[in-house]
Amino acid sequence: MDAKQFLAVTAAMVVLGCTPSRKTSFGSFDEYPVYQGKWDEMNYRPSATDFSLWAPTAQEVRVMLYEDGQGGSPKEMIQMELKADGMWTATVKGDLKGSFYTFNVKVDGVWLGDTPGVMAKAVGVNGNRAAITCMEETNPEGWLQDQRPQLKSFSDIIIYEMHHRDFSIDTVSGIHHRGKFLALTEKGTKTYLGESTGIDHLKELGVTHVHLLPSFDYSSVDETRLSEPQYNWGYDPKNYNVPEGSYATDPYNPSVRIKEFKQMVMALHQAGIRVIMDVVYNHTAVTEGGNFERTVPGYFYRQDKNGKFANASACGNETASERAMVRKYIVESVCYWAKEYHIDGFRFDLMGIHDIKTMNEIRSALDKIDSSIFMYGEGWAAAAPQLPANELAMKNQTGLMPRVAAFSDEFRDSLRGPFGNDRQGAFLIGLPGYEAGVKFGLVGGVEHPQLQKDSIHRVPKIWASAPSQMISYASCHDDLCLADRLKVTAPWASPQERMAMYKLAQTAVLTSQGVPFIFAGDEVMRDKKGVHNSYNSPDKVNAIDWRNKTTCKEVFNYMKGLIAMRKQHPAFRLGDAELIRKHLEFLEVPAGGVVAFRINGKPAGETWKDVTVVLNARKEPVKIEVPEGRYQVVCADGKIQQDAPLGVMQGGQLIVSPRSALIVHQ
Repeated sequence: MDAKQFLAVTAAMVVLGCTPSRKTSFGSFDEYPVYQGKWDEMNYRPSATDFSLWAPTAQEVRVMLYEDGQGGSPKEMIQMELKADGMWTATVKGDLKGSFYTFNVKVDGVWLGDTPGVMAKAVGVNGNRAAITCMEETNPEGWLQDQRPQLKSFSDIIIYEMHHRDFSIDTVSGIHHRGKFLALTEKGTKTYLGESTGIDHLKELGVTHVHLLPSFDYSSVDETRLSEPQYNWGYDPKNYNVPEGSYATDPYNPSVRIKEFKQMVMALHQAGIRVIMDVVYNHTAVTEGGNFERTVPGYFYRQDKNGKFANASACGNETASERAMVRKYIVESVCYWAKEYHIDGFRFDLMGIHDIKTMNEIRSALDKIDSSIFMYGEGWAAAAPQLPANELAMKNQTGLMPRVAAFSDEFRDSLRGPFGNDRQGAFLIGLPGYEAGVKFGLVGGVEHPQLQKDSIHRVPKIWASAPSQMISYASCHDDLCLADRLKVTAPWASPQERMAMYKLAQTAVLTSQGVPFIFAGDEVMRDKKGVHNSYNSPDKVNAIDWRNKTTCKEVFNYMKGLIAMRKQHPAFRLGDAELIRKHLEFLEVPAGGVVAFRINGKPAGETWKDVTVVLNARKEPVKIEVPEGRYQVVCADGKIQQDAPLGVMQGGQLIVSPRSALIVHQ
């Protein structure tokens, strides 16, 4: 019986005084009806507002209208009607702008409780009620003219990963809207020592993309108590399609968070910087009592063989991206952020929980909006997901997801040591045996004839088809940041020695053919007081100390120079696996703890010839044999200077100082 037949029978039974019954369960999740239209739950017009909710197992659905975003009783309750494909609808006449609403679904005779729905686009404080808002009125002046900064190739990307609060909460920053979206709109902010901060700092550094840690509405911060210290990374989703209220100047007004988020994006675009959102579709903060379970019980989450919620996220649940309406939900949500908020890229948390087909459908949908929107994620899961391994969007199956990138933990661990053992160092502290993993990262994770396994060097499994599919990094928000890691793995080192190791790591990342990724504050040797998992640590642990920009100016200038060099010279971002195999040659080195490579000739667009890079992690100088020639020194002894070279090396041998990088060209 289709929806029309069901409604006709229901009407007849009501006339006869009968109570209708309907199917509230299905033999399998594959039998659930799939709604084919655009998935909107509220459509506002001055004359009326349309409500809809996909709830195919519901017996009844109500929508409640409220005056405020919290407290009070509903001013009106509207019974919804079942239409096609499990969608319930209702229309309320009159101008409802400024009102709030919730849905309540009845399944198996039980009312499941109020939710703002699963597709809310505006919410009140703490996201418990959705808001009736005119989205056009949330656009800041000039929004319709906002343009994405130019991007020719994914290999041109340089990512800067940032938490809103970390970046701007320090009073030394000189930023007025500290910890807010608007912090990234303020120009001319400086420390009391005159160093630029905020958006000017990002422009000065030269990054192309800012990766924002979760900025959608999440659960762990109480927006009614923002005068009290509260902190969380935000990997606990509540409403996927609404900006987080604690980063807005007024979390009670639904339009404010939307407008201020757009102001932030527009300001970054005007500064020439694209915006990446960290998205967490793999799990939700709450399972029982959450928006999904109170709408279509069981459907949005995977179950284990015992019928319990599966937990590959280690957060209590894992979403079932392979189910048709869950896949549709994720695709439409991503596209909504790309279109409504002009987002330029998406980083997928625990991407390995999702299925390959879903990731490819997201890529295809984004390409129809703008093919320069970047996609990458964590190519792993916290535990084995409840889906066949060959269907999962794991790192080793990146080749099945064209133009989707993944983090290279192989490169990271080869540089600084393995995840899960903070005290184990690697290449950076001079330990031999990690050179193959460093080489793997330098070629961008693609096949290369010189990456050969032997009895000493373990070459990581090749998984990238193109270098832009590999995210090259040494640290990120998760785990110890690089400064803390070096303190633990090299306790014997002096501050100057650790600074040298630090520069060596950043040289490897920024001369890698993969997409370089910088953790916010790494450019000023930020530390997190040795806290491994600082997801809810206070500001004194997580905040960037902007005084570091003065005390660690040498590191900042070095990274700024590396970024400028990479952007100016295509040799470091060839962008194609065949070009890498053609031009990039690893050189013979005299000992372990050293990696050297040359970009032979002049690749297209390059002005330098035979660019040569040597990474020496040893505590003594090394000599590298090279073809006879006259080499201009761009980087040496912890300094970089490309416009006026640091010196000249003549002959067939390069001498590289201890714990430093040497970059030369003919």
